[in-house]
Amino acid sequence: MQARQLIQALDSIAPTRLAGGWDNVGLLIGDPEARIEGPVFVTLDLTDPVIDEAVAKKAGFVVAYHPPLFHATKRLDTSERTGRTVFKLLRAGAVGVYSPHSALDAAQGGLNDWLIERATDGGTPGEVTNRRALEPTSIGGGMKLVVFVPEDDVDAVRNALHEAGSGVIGDYDHCTYASEGEGTFRGGASTTPAIGEKGRLERVRELRLETVVPPSRVAEVVRALREAHPYEEPAFDLYRVESHPDASLGAGRVGDLASALSAGAIAKNLARHLDLDGVRLASALGTGADRPITRIACCPGAGAGLVDAAIAQGAELFITGEMRHHELLSATERGLTVVLAGHTNTERPYMCLYAERIKRETGLEVVVSERDRCPWEWMS
Repeated sequence: MQARQLIQALDSIAPTRLAGGWDNVGLLIGDPEARIEGPVFVTLDLTDPVIDEAVAKKAGFVVAYHPPLFHATKRLDTSERTGRTVFKLLRAGAVGVYSPHSALDAAQGGLNDWLIERATDGGTPGEVTNRRALEPTSIGGGMKLVVFVPEDDVDAVRNALHEAGSGVIGDYDHCTYASEGEGTFRGGASTTPAIGEKGRLERVRELRLETVVPPSRVAEVVRALREAHPYEEPAFDLYRVESHPDASLGAGRVGDLASALSAGAIAKNLARHLDLDGVRLASALGTGADRPITRIACCPGAGAGLVDAAIAQGAELFITGEMRHHELLSATERGLTVVLAGHTNTERPYMCLYAERIKRETGLEVVVSERDRCPWEWMS
């Protein structure tokens, strides 16, 4: 399989358009046209021990949840960690390094959905109802193209528009709509009409063909339209389409419990389902571990930036990996109970599920790092 095909599958699982504007996702290193010869290697962090493991397992492609290239990089050499990472993997035969990061958080069935389920007794989807994103992602938008085409030529024009990049809505392509009508025109003295004669008013049965166009593909789509359309001067319009929020996609999650649980029970459920010895519980001011909870929210990793959204949507308890001391005090003083399970502890267990999804989508051999681990441990 070519790297490009794997990248398309990864994007179908967690579309990169869902990532935060601050993030760096997608193919970070490599050649999309190269052929993948070894297994797909999945890890949360691309540390030196993990790189050695990937090399030993002859990884053909690496999927690292956290982007190994995050900040602007002016040079790559082996005197610093990022350069060593790049050169070591490429020399070993890996043809690409890809990061899904916040796109995988935001996607349906991604880390947000998975984490909020870990708070319940059974850890199953049905136990959290009315689930929605804390900060929904806006979808749609872009441009809409409307062009008028003679009936006999509509399929040729439709296919040309698709090949140029139009007509994609979610996981569907070739998306168009056609309605019947009558077009009129009269060619001037210098014209060569495809239908009828110059100087004479013509009436033609035409279809109004509509499709969506990504802003980045407008020039290519218009060029394809002009080449495929039978008329010398095809009539077409481009409209700007506003985006709209989709509550099932985006940063964080909030939902209602099918039956109330105490804050302590939720913390214990989370520890058990994440295979941890324990988690930290910060009770809202004036409450304790026995506080009954009916609405919970979550954000894997570092979720302090979503506390305001959680409170605004009526969450009583918020699950995340880590928060600063004063962020935690502020949240509990505002009535929010917080459960902290450790940054990577709220992310790493999902990598096995992610690997299974990649395997189902591609049929490739997919392995999960055994040397990827939390960078710290409890000492007692």
